[in-house]
Amino acid sequence: MADFLPVTPQELLKAGVKQPDFVYVTGDAYVDHPSFGAAIITRLLQSKGYSVAILPQPDWHSPRDFQRFGKPRLAFLVTGGNIDSMVAHYTAAKRRRSSDMYSPGGKAGLRPDRAVITYCRMIRSIYPDAAIAIGGLEASLRRFAHYDYWDDTVRPSILVDSGADLLMYGMGEHQITELAQQLSEGIPISEITGIRGTCYLTDPVNTPWGAVQCPDFAQVCRDDKAYAKATRQQYDQQDEITGKTVIQRHGNKMLVQNPPAFSLTQEELDAVYRLPYQRRQHPMYDSQGGVPGIEEVQFSIAHNRGCFGYCNFCSIALHQGRRITCRSEASILEEAKKIIAMPNFKGYIHDVGGPTANFRLPSCKKQETSGMCPGKKCLAPKPCPALQADHREYLGILRKLRALPGVKKVFIRSGIRFDYVLADKDESFLQELIREHVSGQLKVAPEHVSNAVLDKMGKPHIESYEAFQKRFYEITKSIGKKQYLVPYLMSSHPGSTLQEAIKLSLFLRDHGIRPEQVQDFYPTPGTISTCMYYTGLDPYTMETVYVPKTPQEKAMQRALLQYYLPQNRHLVLTALRQAGRQDLIGTKPGCLIVPDRTPDSQKKPKSGAKGRFSSPKHCKAAPAKKKRC
Repeated sequence: MADFLPVTPQELLKAGVKQPDFVYVTGDAYVDHPSFGAAIITRLLQSKGYSVAILPQPDWHSPRDFQRFGKPRLAFLVTGGNIDSMVAHYTAAKRRRSSDMYSPGGKAGLRPDRAVITYCRMIRSIYPDAAIAIGGLEASLRRFAHYDYWDDTVRPSILVDSGADLLMYGMGEHQITELAQQLSEGIPISEITGIRGTCYLTDPVNTPWGAVQCPDFAQVCRDDKAYAKATRQQYDQQDEITGKTVIQRHGNKMLVQNPPAFSLTQEELDAVYRLPYQRRQHPMYDSQGGVPGIEEVQFSIAHNRGCFGYCNFCSIALHQGRRITCRSEASILEEAKKIIAMPNFKGYIHDVGGPTANFRLPSCKKQETSGMCPGKKCLAPKPCPALQADHREYLGILRKLRALPGVKKVFIRSGIRFDYVLADKDESFLQELIREHVSGQLKVAPEHVSNAVLDKMGKPHIESYEAFQKRFYEITKSIGKKQYLVPYLMSSHPGSTLQEAIKLSLFLRDHGIRPEQVQDFYPTPGTISTCMYYTGLDPYTMETVYVPKTPQEKAMQRALLQYYLPQNRHLVLTALRQAGRQDLIGTKPGCLIVPDRTPDSQKKPKSGAKGRFSSPKHCKAAPAKKKRC
């Protein structure tokens, strides 16, 4: 246990430290692996000579756990964990989850709802003058006034709600290094206002000049157009070259977001992955069944960061950014050798990926000096003419990994952009992907088949997926393997009417696809799609967008993706009749489902698939009224 950072006062004293420089509070169990942001930040601080104590999943019902290490010399660092605590706790249908993959034994309930806010308020009540800095995904995506799906209202910046002094958004290595240096020089955290990639609150009189001002909190609460405008402004300023300071008034305070932090250089990223991670959960969890979240990533390698795919429902553009940063080949091979030496390694590297596995180049040459194009997609609805599509470097790394002694197979599981694969004129990567790196199934994310919906998702049109699907099965057949594409699909995204959902079910029928799992659109904080869900407006065109919101319609759209399941029968029939598609009910070729011959007087409304949705009624549900803050 000496190789893990201290989690008890006794371990801290054993390390020769009475008062830690930092106490790192996290909503996750303590896992010392670079797939966990907590591990990266704490190991980086340790490498800079700072002492760090870890406080994982403290009991928030009393002050006791928060007093475990006393007041740190420099600051408390608070994060909700690898994912937003509300997403960790609730399904898209707002039902409480029964497990938590980032908790010991997968046990749910070991972190509070809105973990960052709860932890900060407890710390502030105990140590009123302590410096508190927040970071991680939950803080990063809630840095501006944002629609909160669970409260169904607009909430202020998490800085306001939490009472923290400073917010670090994005990946955080540069920010935490600069913050630690300034704090150690004796600068009060209230005076640390110039670090890129951070947000702070100030009196309006101190607002910096030249900033882009979003509509204020009160405006975005009452005016959908103001909310949509703010969303666009926030996204358009997230480039590290062209991004400006963004401000948003919250009552008598001004929220200031400094421009994004600069991406790590390859040398800096390599250094991050050379830190002495134990690559496992803390031993204190072994008797509790370990931490499920480590299982898939323990033998995986992250080779890149950022994603220029820029899907509207994804948080990466607002958190990691669109710029691609990659590790060197030597760094990746060095990590692979560490994995091979692990006693429980069985010869299989589970993934060599990142947000998108097959990105290693900037999307185009001009972004190095001019930044990313605001409001434009590099790949959707079709690839930009300036796109650089080249897999040679990535393919060379995969070949060297496969050749390492002790490696039986190298898989790619974190997802590829199939449209980017098709844009590469050299088919070598596609050939070797199918021959060497698929474990029977290749997961890809077309998400939908309706181009109208795909446009609102920021995804490529379905013709691109169909071309990839055709080539995938041609190559698979030519090498004599039985391998399959597993498409990720999403129901009820803004723009999806019942008619569009029916198109998707017909596509699945015609292609013989029966998805075991489908995802109902989840309006997570800060995304462009969430803006559309809340306002009914596309923030980049200000055009009205259809949004399925009632539990009945969401249940029907989801059921249409699994129309063949007996428990979905009533929902599918209701959806087809409501959409005027009775032509799809019958026994003739081309019909989706046979008619229900049960007399109406004997029919009983059934719930959605696996009971995840409330029972639909025969009458059309009235749209829910939008709550205002």
